Amino acid sequence: MERRGLLRACLLLCLLAVCSGRELTIKHSPSTTIYNSTLAKILVEYASAIYTADLTQLFTWTCARCCDLIKGFEMIDIVVDVENCLQAYIGFASDINAIVVVFRGTQENSIQNWIEDLLWKQLDLDYPGMPEAMVHRGFYSAYHNTTLRDGVVSGIQKTRKFYGDIPIMITGHSMGGAMASFCALDLVVNYELDGVKLMTFGQPRIGNAAFASYFKTYLPHAIRVTHAHDIVPHLPPYFSFFPQKTYHHFPREVWIHNIGLGSLVYSVEKICDDSGEDPTCSRSVSGSSVSDHIYYLGVSMHAEDLSTCRIVMDYSKLQYQMDLTGNLVLSKQPGLSNDRGFSAQ
Repeated sequence: MERRGLLRACLLLCLLAVCSGRELTIKHSPSTTIYNSTLAKILVEYASAIYTADLTQLFTWTCARCCDLIKGFEMIDIVVDVENCLQAYIGFASDINAIVVVFRGTQENSIQNWIEDLLWKQLDLDYPGMPEAMVHRGFYSAYHNTTLRDGVVSGIQKTRKFYGDIPIMITGHSMGGAMASFCALDLVVNYELDGVKLMTFGQPRIGNAAFASYFKTYLPHAIRVTHAHDIVPHLPPYFSFFPQKTYHHFPREVWIHNIGLGSLVYSVEKICDDSGEDPTCSRSVSGSSVSDHIYYLGVSMHAEDLSTCRIVMDYSKLQYQMDLTGNLVLSKQPGLSNDRGFSAQ
C-alpha cells in the first residue's frame, strides 16, 4: 500500500511538472505582475456580490456576500438600467487603495438559453476609431448605449475627486466581464484615464483578432480568468481556419483547473500566452460545463433571483433618482459610511 501511494505521489509530481512548469516559469520571471492570485480572490468576491437581489443590502454593504476579503468596502454608486436588465456598482476599497467597478452578468430566466443564443452571434459592429476591428453589438451596446456608461464614469470621477488618482479596478463575471472589458477600454481610449486595470471571470469573446490586438495595446495587463470546462469563454465560437473573420479573445487568459489522480488533486492557475487563444489553456478542453461557469475560485456566481429583473429594495430608507423608463441611480458622497449620507443624484 505504501509503495502504491508513493507511486501515485510520484505520478502527480510528474503531472505537475508537465502541466504547470510553464506557468511557474512565468511567475518567477521578472514580469511577476502578470497575475496576482490574491487580487483575483478579492475581485471574484466583488463580482459575486453584485448578484445580491436586495439593493438595500448591497448599497449598505450588509449582504451575505459582502464580507470575507471585501469586508469594509465603501459603496459609492449603484447604477441600474431596468429597461435592459443591467447593473453596475462603483466604490472604494481601502485595503487595495483602488476604485472598484463591478458589472453584473446575465440575468436571463435560463442561462442555458443565453448560451445557446451566443452560438449564433456574428461580428456585426465596427469599433469606432479602430480599422478592421469588429465587435459583438449586444455586448458593446449594453455598456455604451445604456445608462451604465454615464453612471459608471460619473461615479469614478466623483470618487477620484475625493480620493485622488488612485487605480481603477474593473471586473465582472460572464456578460458582466464583457461589459467590464468595454468599460476599461473606453476609460483608457476615450476618457484618457490612467491606472485602469481589468480582471474578468468567465467572460465570452467580444471581438475579432484586430480588436484583440488593439485591446492588448491599450490594456496590456488585462486578465481573463477562466475555469476548467466553463462553456462561456468558448462563446461565440472561434474558428481557427478563419482567424481574421471570427471572434478572438484578447490576452491574457489565466486558466484555473484541477489535475491529479484519484484523491490526489491539485489546482493549477496556468498563465497562458499572449495570443488570447492559447491552445494549451481552456481551448485544450471541451467547453461544455455550466456548473464550471457559476463557480470561480470556490465562490458562487449564482444570481439570488433568476426569474425577473425587478427592483428589490426598501424605498423608505434610500434616496434615489429614477428616470421616465424606471432606471435608477443610488448614490452617496465618498468618505461617508455605507449607512449614512444617502443622496439623490
